Order: sequence, then C-alpha cells, then structure tokens
Amino acid sequence: MKTLVRPLALIAIAITTSVASAQYVKGNEAVRLMPNGTTAVDVPPLPRVSLGAPCPAAKPGCAAGGWKMLESTDGLVECTEVFGRPTTCRPSTFGTEKRSRVWIVKVKGTWMQCAEPTISNRCVSLMKLPVSAVQ
Repeated sequence: MKTLVRPLALIAIAITTSVASAQYVKGNEAVRLMPNGTTAVDVPPLPRVSLGAPCPAAKPGCAAGGWKMLESTDGLVECTEVFGRPTTCRPSTFGTEKRSRVWIVKVKGTWMQCAEPTISNRCVSLMKLPVSAVQ
C-alpha cells in the first residue's frame, strides 16, 4: 500500500501544477525572476494621449471585447484594459469561469495580444490594433 500512495501523491501534485501553470504564458518577457528571488513584472506603457477615466473591473460591462489577462506582482489578473491602471484589474477567474479573454504578453521587446495563453501565430502586436477614432 505504501508504494501506491507515493505515486498517487506525485500524480496529484503534477496535475495541480499543470493546471496552475496553464494560466501563465511561457516566454512572456514581461515577467522576470530577479537575483534576490523576487519577481519583476512590466505592463504595457500608457499611451501619450489621454485615456480618460479608467473603467473599473468591478463595474459590469467594462470588459467590452473581453478581459485582458496580465501578469502582475500579485499574480495573474484580468483587466478591462491592456495597461493595468489602478481599479481596472481584479484577480483572475481563469480555470473557474468561462469568459472572453486575450493574453497580453511581451515578446522580443514588443507588446502582443494573444488569443490563447501561448505565444503562437495567433498573437498580434498591440501597435497594430485599432486606435480610438473619437475626435
């Protein structure tokens, strides 16, 4: 019986680890492990034009076009915008709730929006996305 318990425990740990790591994007340059063991996280820079008031993550209807999944110093968060300004993000519900999501990552120094939590051909530069036409 002892020999069966150990393999089952290892399988349980492996399953838990794979589920938890599935929400992070491997190769995301925005997340760096520092020599002192802490994690440094970048977010896309704010544009030079005014964005207006942020739409809070707690307000229904603020995530038009889907939630923007970002890494933060608190872990994975879902935001109403790609910049992660205060009040626009909340803890991730990935893995527990089905929602429209895009993943914001940094690849080769360029900020990208990916359709899945992987760096693949389904990623588009944030610079190529439509800009506001409000005039």
